[in-house]
Formats: sequence, structure tokens, C-alpha cells
Amino acid sequence: MNTRRAFLAAAAGYAAAALLAPSLGMAQERKDTRLILLGNKGGPTLGGLRANFSMLLVIAGVPYVVDCGYGTSRQLIKAGVALEDIRHVFLTHLHSDHSLELGPLIYNAWATDRKFQIDAFGPPGTQRMALSFMESMQFDIRTRMDDEGKSDIRRQFSVTDFHAGGVILQNADVRVSACRVRHPPIEQAYAYRFDSHDRSVVISGDTAHSPELAVFATGADILVHECLYLPAMEKLLQQSSDSRRLREHLLASHSTPEQAGQTASQAGVGTLVLSHLVPGGDPDITDAQWAAGARKHFNGRIIVGRDLQEI
Repeated sequence: MNTRRAFLAAAAGYAAAALLAPSLGMAQERKDTRLILLGNKGGPTLGGLRANFSMLLVIAGVPYVVDCGYGTSRQLIKAGVALEDIRHVFLTHLHSDHSLELGPLIYNAWATDRKFQIDAFGPPGTQRMALSFMESMQFDIRTRMDDEGKSDIRRQFSVTDFHAGGVILQNADVRVSACRVRHPPIEQAYAYRFDSHDRSVVISGDTAHSPELAVFATGADILVHECLYLPAMEKLLQQSSDSRRLREHLLASHSTPEQAGQTASQAGVGTLVLSHLVPGGDPDITDAQWAAGARKHFNGRIIVGRDLQEI
């Protein structure tokens, strides 16, 4: 099968999945799917206009968290989501601005005397990251179990590493699939697709322009795509001790607004959300500037992510 035929066959498969999503349950008995942009800033630095990256979907009343940049627990509370209600967490990859608060989020949920288990999913190393954090907090955890009668935190969460794309989770409310994207030098970096009874939402994770992402997102209602604004990059690079290496990394492993627009257009999505904005803390970049490049290729709805914005 040649490349074009393979592309079209895969696209047809994902479009069919979107059409079949209502069969996952009875739409009239379910709450509408909510997408809340918890944090929209890319990179590990703190401060500025936006919080570090994290996304939230609420499907049939159940929260699904995608990525755990610093401050995710606080952003969830600001969004009106009780930490004891968190059930599912997904990491796109293990860069710190996507994973730093995985362990603390699980711990913070445990501290509420939650009754539900958290199921976390991510690329190889996710399980070790969570367990290592719990090991580092062993003194506190053991003391609270002995002194306060708290339950064993090890029974409060489960972490699954996966090594390839495909369906990661499926229940009566949603089908969650993963697709490997291009984010060198990291090989295990993924986008996620959530097909629920009323919406299909794709979150790109960190990615350079990836034709396979367009296939993966085919027919989705919403594509949340990372974005690097090149005209402001030089200002960001001035803060780096090795600007040459940082420039090479940013250009090789991230997407411009133009490339995000191309992917959205090829996928035929209804709405493109620009998020994981780099530089995300620069007040001089207007929403119109962020969106202008994407508009060259995409005629649908474009939203520049704002913290705690619901779509």
C-alpha cells in the first residue's frame, strides 16, 4: 500500500471512530463533554500570563486530566474540580512541564481521603516516576497512615506504561486512543484522542509538524495543538545559557502556528485551539498574532488558549 493510500485508509478509520463514538452510550442520558484549558504555557519556567500546561476533559461527569505541569492541582481547584474526584490521568511525554505534578496530584488527591483509585497512563518511565515520588515521601505517607489512620496510598493509584499507540482506555463513556508524534530527541511522545458520546477531542502534546497527527485527528471536533511563535523566539533565547542549542531544539521539535493550521485543515477539525504556547508568558504577543499564521491554512474556528477557559 503506498503512502497516500495508507493515509486515506487510516483517515477513514478515525473518521469512522468519530461517527461510532455515540454508540459508547446513550447521549440523552449523559452530561455534555467539557474541555477546560487548565494551563497553556509551554516550557518549564514559571510566571507570566499563563500557567504551565495541563488539560482537563469532564466526560459524563468524570474528570480526565491530560498532562500535569507545575500547578495542576491548584488549577483543578480553581476550575471547580474536587481532587477527590480525579479518576484518570494521561501523560503525553515526560518533559517536566508535562509531568512534574503527576506524583503530587496523586498525593494531593490521596490527602482528601478519596474513595476512588486514580488510573494513570503514559509512555515508559511514567510508572517509575510516580513510584519514585511516593518513595521520596515515604516518611510523610507512613506517618499519616499511622498517626491519622489514612489508607495505604499504594492502593489509591495504578500507573500503566504503554509502548505504542492505539486504544489506551475504553469504558461506557469514552474511547481514549494514543498516537506517537514527532518530538525529538524524545521518541516516546504521544497525542491523545477522546471520543465520547457528543465530542471528539484531540490533544497534540509536544510535536513538530507530524502528518500522522492529521490522520489521527481526522473528523475530530476540537484539536488542541501546541504552538511556537517564531518572531518572539529571539527574546526567549536571550534568557538561555546556550541559545544555539535551544534554538535547534525548538525548531526541530515544535510547531509554528502555520503548521498547526495545516494539520487542522488536513484533519478537517471544527475548532483549532492553540495551546502550550512558547513563549507563553510574553504579554506583547496578542491573540491575533498567535492566530494569524494558523489562519493562512485553516478556515475553521481558532481559539488562543487562556487559563481556565472552557470550550
